[in-house]
Amino acid sequence: MTVHFVGAGPGAADLITIRGREVIATSPVCLYAGSLVPIELLAHCPPGARLVDTARLTLDEIVAEMVDAHAAGHDVARLHSGDPSLFSAVAEQIRRLDAAGVPYQIVPGVPAFAAAAAALGRELTVPEVGQTVILTRVSASSTAMPPGEDLATLGASRATLVLHLAVQRIDEVVADLLPHYGADCPVAVVARASRPDEVALRGTLADIAGAVHAAGIVRTAVIVVGAVLGAAGFPDSHLYSADRCRQ
Repeated sequence: MTVHFVGAGPGAADLITIRGREVIATSPVCLYAGSLVPIELLAHCPPGARLVDTARLTLDEIVAEMVDAHAAGHDVARLHSGDPSLFSAVAEQIRRLDAAGVPYQIVPGVPAFAAAAAALGRELTVPEVGQTVILTRVSASSTAMPPGEDLATLGASRATLVLHLAVQRIDEVVADLLPHYGADCPVAVVARASRPDEVALRGTLADIAGAVHAAGIVRTAVIVVGAVLGAAGFPDSHLYSADRCRQ
């Protein structure tokens, strides 16, 4: 059997890959975080599948479910919100599966930052405005950030910043970035991207914190900071230029 770590997408049940949906449909065991993964995806599970909400389970309890399924010869669909490559805690799960001799594979999904950019109707890489995107978070009650990855350091690049798990500390985010980006730098906060109750706030570093507090956004949100959000008079990409197409 195999444990399949499936990127379940940012929230909308139809933002899952065909491969991910097929894995769910053929796995007798499905582990999912009930607070983050759309419950509609469970309709794809085969009849009689074991469904386990991992929202309140410890890491050891989650891995035990996988090991037990392996012993019984069952495939496991382990659903993670967004894409498993970002802030998913997959690394520590596969470390334990390696130790237990349990095989696994990863099925990518639509990440939350991509859904946020779609909600904003923006490309995050704009010619001669911004070609670098930094995906990061801030240190709160979660694991500490490594040295050199604090916002004050990352902000010195003035690259487009995408922050996950940070909206509860929006005031500190603004304070750390103001010296580098300036008060008039465009900022957007997208909560529950792709879901029916999606909320997208647009502003600047000068006013975004107030807008977030007024909207009562405290979780499941992505913060985007950078000039690309307000870019207008930029040159066309060389990709489709007449000079390139004639080559």
